[in-house]
Amino acid sequence: MTTKEVRENVEKALDEIRPFLQSDGGDIRLLSIEENDTLVKVQLEGACVGCSVNQMTLKSGVEMTIKKYAPQIERVLNIQ
Repeated sequence: MTTKEVRENVEKALDEIRPFLQSDGGDIRLLSIEENDTLVKVQLEGACVGCSVNQMTLKSGVEMTIKKYAPQIERVLNIQ
């Protein structure tokens, strides 16, 4: 899979997640894909920033969905 395809797949994953975050007043933005397409950096926005469950959301929802679309991704980090 090319870097461009990885990026497109990660964007598809975020598009799947976004409505759930927006329903709670938040959002998510892709910042970068690094380390030979194994690390995704995202930024949680809006209500998600101060939300106490955002790390759980990141791991269980965001990371799981991204890996479904782009299995080579090993880690997803939220950058404040």
